[in-house]
Amino acid sequence: MTRQTTVRLSEELADRVEAVARVRGTSVNALIVESLAAEIERVRTDTDFTDRARKLLERDKELLDRLAR
Repeated sequence: MTRQTTVRLSEELADRVEAVARVRGTSVNALIVESLAAEIERVRTDTDFTDRARKLLERDKELLDRLAR
């Protein structure tokens, strides 16, 4: 199952994305999906990022617990 979303790019970035996709022989959509997947994998292994994410999730859980009382 896929989910559709809209991404707004500056004209310059859109032109660059299109050029890279054409040279690679792929679609703009595939390039964006591959780029996002690579970035997610990169931050997943970044301990600073995962520490900050864990702290935010703990804080969110505390807030939800308070609201549930």
